[in-house]
This record gives sequence, structure tokens and C-alpha cells, in this order.
Amino acid sequence: MNTASAADRLIDGVVAGDRRAVARVISLVENGTEHAQAILHALYPRSGRAYRIGITGPPGAGKSTLTNKLARSYRSQGLRVGIIAVDPTSPFTGGALLGDRVRMTDVELDEGVFIRSMASRGSLGGLSRKAKEAADVLDAAGFHIILMETVGVGQSELDVARAVDSTVVVLVPESGDGIQAMKAGLMEIADIFVLNKSDRPGADQAIMSIKMILGFRPHDEHSWLVDIVKTQANDGLGIPDLAALVGRHREYLERGGGLQARRKDRLAKRVKDLVEERLQTDLWSRERLGMLAQDVERAYERTTTPYAIAEQLISHFLNGSGGHDEQRL
Repeated sequence: MNTASAADRLIDGVVAGDRRAVARVISLVENGTEHAQAILHALYPRSGRAYRIGITGPPGAGKSTLTNKLARSYRSQGLRVGIIAVDPTSPFTGGALLGDRVRMTDVELDEGVFIRSMASRGSLGGLSRKAKEAADVLDAAGFHIILMETVGVGQSELDVARAVDSTVVVLVPESGDGIQAMKAGLMEIADIFVLNKSDRPGADQAIMSIKMILGFRPHDEHSWLVDIVKTQANDGLGIPDLAALVGRHREYLERGGGLQARRKDRLAKRVKDLVEERLQTDLWSRERLGMLAQDVERAYERTTTPYAIAEQLISHFLNGSGGHDEQRL
């Protein structure tokens, strides 16, 4: 894309819901091209209407199959669905390794569904940094529901909760006891629990354990009471119950102002992330990296400290200086 007019055509295409334009813009965003930010800036006023649902949980819980069936359920209601499936990053190409499309056979050919696999690229929260911007593109393109499925790395999934309106945590009877789930941080972020593969032994015990721990969460008469849905995603069992529960959670948020509050928090976090990314890029110029290498040697010899080095780097950055002062720390 070499001209501003080409960017304008892509913007018009996204707003019109053109799938090729949507795919192209998401690629530009993911690759961080020079036109990406201008396009996102132009599309942002068109966003804000889609409802975003995060689907997370440990590997092997059946998240992709559940996402597939849930998307089909929403399509039966006449809703357009965007799916962002965050996969592990290939160590060779930097791209998505698994490609969740292969597990979404029910909806992959549906013109009302757009599926995009994105690489996690080292994000410990299981959600690609660019996935949130891709969701904005799908939002501007007129998709009603955006499903964001994480890689399920077993790390803290707080990143997911901050990117969506409702968070669904998927577990299976073999996931371990509820205490382990709580330690993984999943208990704190879940708006809805799904016990998938619930026909397996230990399902009832797992539900009892989760409910017991949920009882310890602080709550009052205004709180959303987290519920658990039993599913067998391969057969589509329990999917209508899950969709209905997500709908009730949405109504709860809208009725009490929680949806607006969550979205404002999400925007504040986005602005902070953008500022930090920009400052980090500007800070670590080639000259400053060279400066750091020199000072690391001095710190290793204990003639200075990491704290002094950090202060000097920040001072030079704020003063617009690229190199060291004459007086060394």
C-alpha cells in the first residue's frame, strides 16, 4: 500500500464489511506497518457496538471447539460473528502456530463469520497485543459478537479480562482441583465458568469444588453471581445454556452501568499501553543500547549500580539527549 488513497479504500471497505479489506487491515495492524495507526484512528469512531467475549482456560480444555459451537449459536440468531483465536507463536516465522481455523469447521465457510488466528508473540496473558486492535477492526466492520480465544498458556489471564466485556473460563474435570484453578488466577477473572467434557468422570466433584471457592469471593446483593455451565462441546450440548448465560451477564452489566465502566477501564489501559510502547521504542535507540552495554560492564564491576544507570538513561531521554553526560555516574 503506497498511497493515502489506498488506505482510504481499505477504510471504506472495512466499514462496508468487505472481508478482504478486513483481512488486509488486520494484517497491517499485526505487522505494525506505517499506515496501521492512521487506519485504526479513522476506524475507531465506527467501533463500540460489538459485544466482546473472552474464552480462556488451560490447554486441552476444548476452547476452540466451544468457540466454534458458540459462534454457530449466535449465527442462528442472525448475528455476525468475528473470531480472534490467539495461538502460540512459531519460533521460525513469528506467525500463529496452530491455526484454529482447522478446528472451526462448523463456521469456517459461513460468510457471516470471520476467523483470524493471531500469534501471541510472547504475551504472557495469552492475548496478542494486536488482538485488541484487530477486535476494533471487526467492530468497525459491523460484527455484532467478537469471540476472543486465548492460547491458554497457564499464566495469569488478566489481559483477557481487560480486553472483553464478558470472560468465560473453560475447564475440564481433569484440570485439577478448584484450588489450583484459583492459584492460576482464573477464579478472579471469570464471569462464567464452563465445565467442558462434562460426561467424563469427576465432573460433579469439579463443579462442587469450584462452587465452594466461588462462595469465598467478596459479594453483596448487587454482585454478579458467577455460574457454571456443563457442556460437551463436541456434540453441542450445553451451548444454548452458555449463550443464554452470556446474555444475562450482558443485561446485568448494561443495567447497572458495569459495561460502561469496563469499557472505560479498557480504554484507559489501551492508552497506557500505547504510551508505554511509544516511549519504549523511542527510549531504546541504537545509541542508548550502546550506552547500556557500556554501563552494564561498569555495573558488573560494581563501579555503578543498575539504579544509577536507569536514572541516567531516563534523564537523558527526558532531556532529549542521546549520549552520556560528560560527568559519569
